Amino acid sequence: MKVDYIIVGLGLAGLAFVEELIAAEKTFLVFEDDSQTSSLVAGGVYNPVILKRFTPVWNAIEQLKLALPFYKKLEEKLQIKVDEKFITKKSFKSIEDQNNWFAALDKPKLVDYLDPKLDTHNYHGVLADFNFGNVKHTGRIDTQKLVEAYRDYLKGKNLIRFENFNYADVELKENTVNYQDINASKIVFCEGFGIKQNPFFNYLPLNEAKGELLTIHAPELKIDFLLKSTLFVLPIGNHTYKVGATFNWKDKTSIPSKEGKEELIDKLKKVINVDYTIVNQTAGVRPTVKDRRPLVGVHPEYKQLVVLNGLGTRGVMIAPTVAKNLYKHLEKGENLDEEINITRF
Repeated sequence: MKVDYIIVGLGLAGLAFVEELIAAEKTFLVFEDDSQTSSLVAGGVYNPVILKRFTPVWNAIEQLKLALPFYKKLEEKLQIKVDEKFITKKSFKSIEDQNNWFAALDKPKLVDYLDPKLDTHNYHGVLADFNFGNVKHTGRIDTQKLVEAYRDYLKGKNLIRFENFNYADVELKENTVNYQDINASKIVFCEGFGIKQNPFFNYLPLNEAKGELLTIHAPELKIDFLLKSTLFVLPIGNHTYKVGATFNWKDKTSIPSKEGKEELIDKLKKVINVDYTIVNQTAGVRPTVKDRRPLVGVHPEYKQLVVLNGLGTRGVMIAPTVAKNLYKHLEKGENLDEEINITRF
């Protein structure tokens, strides 16, 4: 079997790159073993503002210009709804917090997103002593629904194999690469945290941050916005909310933990004061990089091997942009953005 590309891993990164291949009428085969779950359990929120410091997210405006039409196209293609738009309300902790918000209004990249008028409304069940700031043009991609639907789409076309990828079976030729019964021009590894086991790219400085989320049912909490406080409370319908997230740099498993649950419950006490029941708890390991930039590029020795990884906590915003940049680099010789190129390490 001969293809242009083998893709290893179908989270947001792999999905976005596959879309580039389809648009260019390239042939490919995907390998997915469900070992990495960060895309499946992600909150999926897109927001161009870092609300802890009221600073713009790296390249956020440019990323959103590409990402939002990208997900709209996928909705039409897969006949599903995954993009839910809403306002994000930042709960201020102090007057100083408010003052920092107003100072941020002068930043050119934030002026279209931060509302200069504070929200002084009291929302039943929400603990907030210093009002709210509204962040406009935010929303959420249902990443689990999207990735699962996309896997089914590829399965229907026999373009995906649900099995482990065996690195020992990679056989490098002069200009191509063989893998078992397949000959390809290139292999693109989109494995997330799984790259730590990849002998070709495990030298890259990928950090692993485990994140856990709770899903709660709170009938008395009737908010239709994303509440951002010491954690986020995200409405997903029928009085059900996602609550998160934790950051654990020691536990490298995707298994929900008692410690993560207790941390989220403790923080939630400071955010809402209505009764709720816990419906579910999920966990995943985020692939993050110390400089908070993705890991993208070609292996320094084996030009047939490529990596697309390290999207961190903002994968829904970043994935379409870096996938397009990588495709143009590989097929058209365009330069990779130096901030994401693995040559920086």
